[in-house]
Amino acid sequence: MKIVKNIANFSTDEKTFVTIGTFDGVHFGHQKILEKLVSEAKEAGKKAILLTFFPHPRMVLQKNATIELLNTIDERAKLLEKTGLDYLIIHPFDKAFSKTTALEFVKEILVNTFNISKLIIGYDHHFGKNREGNIEQLTEYSHLYDFIVEEIPAQDIDDVSVSSTKVRRALSKGNLKTANNYLGYNFMLNGFVVNGKKIGGTIGYPTANIDIKEDYKLIPKVGVYVVKSLIENKTVYGMMNIGNRPTVNGKHQTIEVHFFDFERDLYGKNLKIELIYFLRDEHKFDSLDSLILQLKQDEQASRNYIQDNL
Repeated sequence: MKIVKNIANFSTDEKTFVTIGTFDGVHFGHQKILEKLVSEAKEAGKKAILLTFFPHPRMVLQKNATIELLNTIDERAKLLEKTGLDYLIIHPFDKAFSKTTALEFVKEILVNTFNISKLIIGYDHHFGKNREGNIEQLTEYSHLYDFIVEEIPAQDIDDVSVSSTKVRRALSKGNLKTANNYLGYNFMLNGFVVNGKKIGGTIGYPTANIDIKEDYKLIPKVGVYVVKSLIENKTVYGMMNIGNRPTVNGKHQTIEVHFFDFERDLYGKNLKIELIYFLRDEHKFDSLDSLILQLKQDEQASRNYIQDNL
């Protein structure tokens, strides 16, 4: 799969099959649509394209809107690599682009740039300036510019929407099994290891403090998780705390991972943390001794889970 960051950087003489959308989460519902696109394109001897936009249009057009995405754009790209797409085109969405009319979008992008043969689009999909474009216009344009439009059934689109909602709801409640089942992979957090207060090291539980720079990334429920990470080609397990560290009077939310049987310096490294199991809620303890006792229990519970389930 080739990643092209701007429609202006793409051109092809080959005919293409195209779909358009955010595909946040790249969960089973999305995968079903992409499998259809890829298989039909391959059967017809055409290239499969997914056009997506970043930032998310609502981040640009609704400045006060709170948006939490299941994937960062880099996470999404890595997940989409596994689908068999030929091209992932990530176009910068800004106010100027939002003024592109439906006709301009079809003629200049789909026809002249993508050399489109078939468009597979979601039920009740709207596009172009003020969302003026719809399936009726697409059908009209398809006759004019000689391409096929296939609308994904409403039920399939509803399944995608329901799946996304269920993933978010499950993550907000710490129900990782449900979330990961819908995703088809372990929910992940990606970030750089930064300096923290180093309190963990003084009580026998040194942690890697993960800084996630993308403020639109959904952070799951506060609490303690069993996690794993691939570090220097080795799978390392551990436990992670998301929270404010009330026992040591923390002032803001942190993400801290203690890896088991691992002592290397990780400062400055970019880590992907896969969340496997929600262990418990965050609590404020009366003393550091009480916290240490709980951490020992958490470690044993985590090791037991890893041994019994992984």
